[in-house]
Amino acid sequence: MTADRRKNALKYHEEGRPGKIAVVPTKSVVTAQDLSLAYSPGVAEPCLQIAETPDDVFRYTARGNLVAVVSNGTAVLGLGNIGPLASKPVMEGKAVLFKRFADVDSIDIELDTEDPDKFIEAVALMEPTFGGINLEDIAAPECFIIEQALRERMNIPVMHDDQHGTAIIAAAGLINACHLTGREMKDCKMVVNGAGASALACTALIKAMGVRHENVIVCDRAGPITPGRDNVDQWKSAHAVETSATNLEEALEGADIFLGLSGAGALKPEWVEKMADRPIIFAMANPIPEIMPEDAKAVRPDAIIATGRSDYPNQVNNVLGFPFIFRGALDVQATAINEEMKIAAARAIAELARERVPDEVAAAYGVSHQFGEEYIIPAPFDPRLMEVVSSAVAKAAMESGVAQAPIEDFDAYRFALKVRLNPTTAALTNIYEQAKANPKRMVFAEAEEDVALRAAIQYREFGYGEPILVGRTEKVREKLVELAVDDPDDWVIENSAV
Repeated sequence: MTADRRKNALKYHEEGRPGKIAVVPTKSVVTAQDLSLAYSPGVAEPCLQIAETPDDVFRYTARGNLVAVVSNGTAVLGLGNIGPLASKPVMEGKAVLFKRFADVDSIDIELDTEDPDKFIEAVALMEPTFGGINLEDIAAPECFIIEQALRERMNIPVMHDDQHGTAIIAAAGLINACHLTGREMKDCKMVVNGAGASALACTALIKAMGVRHENVIVCDRAGPITPGRDNVDQWKSAHAVETSATNLEEALEGADIFLGLSGAGALKPEWVEKMADRPIIFAMANPIPEIMPEDAKAVRPDAIIATGRSDYPNQVNNVLGFPFIFRGALDVQATAINEEMKIAAARAIAELARERVPDEVAAAYGVSHQFGEEYIIPAPFDPRLMEVVSSAVAKAAMESGVAQAPIEDFDAYRFALKVRLNPTTAALTNIYEQAKANPKRMVFAEAEEDVALRAAIQYREFGYGEPILVGRTEKVREKLVELAVDDPDDWVIENSAV
């Protein structure tokens, strides 16, 4: 970390009120009457109602929109075991992301224990308080024990994001990488480097989505994990396969996919050369990946590459997943986050990347994105994630039988998701619906300019009417092609050349 970044980061956390979160009341407390309702004596009434009908806790308290971010600080980012106190800024940050991206209220809880049984007991006893539990930065193998025990014991969603959040985003990217390279998942040969929590969760989910068990070689520091190998725990042994490969280099020969969650520089360029045509390389070690994208491209320009970094294309970023997964789970009062919900999230994210990218994303990143080898995963600031991913998760929860409060009107639910973070969207949506009901022809001058042309494209795609483009015909058509319009020859263009 540079000196400037350290200075800026410390100032960001210190200035004003220290930290990044606060509790804000949702009801008015400005009069004596308000006070008597918020607390004694009025507060007794919802207490009595909940005692009589426990499900009414979702009507009268914040439980249905409240998630605990729980850690013991044993595996924090790339910092290792720094303890619960030092992990607090990360957990507060997670709470900020829950609120910013999905309007989920969150409280960070740091537990001062490395004993899995004590951790499990502490979290399980808090079930009446929270609608969901996000486990964070817990070392393996304890994280497997803790999550499994809590899922079995608690009747609310529990997810270790370091495992499943990474897995869901990686799976979404892999769906699109296979699509672009003409592969079927069931035919892919995959090599996984790293056998920690994230790597094994990624492997399990990708297998659940179609990659065959016998086509996956998982490598740890000692090489490929094979049946009967010494010093292999139960979580690793679940992915053991017979192979003649004795190391990562040999395992990669002819492989379609490299999935790395290991360490910097673990993948050598000369090994990449031995992979199959159009190799798919997900080098997700942070902050330095297993191979830098430019080094991989130097030997295999046909490769599709993803990393965990924001300064390269195709960032595998958990913020694309966990806020919206919990949003959907909370909204149907799901009792768990199951495999069906995770697969639904991965597929929804993958499909969103294939759609035209809205202008808000271009404005946030200063560059125009479109689906292709350098855009297989949506950008985190894509405003459609809230609606698309949350609704897919909620629907999967209902279909898999873990939803206690099924949604009856999904159109209304999707609309509510769309407007939740921006109330003005509700008013604008009504105007848009009126425009759709009365489509008109509209002239777009200066159609050779990106801003005008993008507006015309959205005008047509949203069903508001037929745009008439004014500009030099060939130039406008070239721009339409650049913006990935499917039918550039079918647009009405009034040639302005004289």
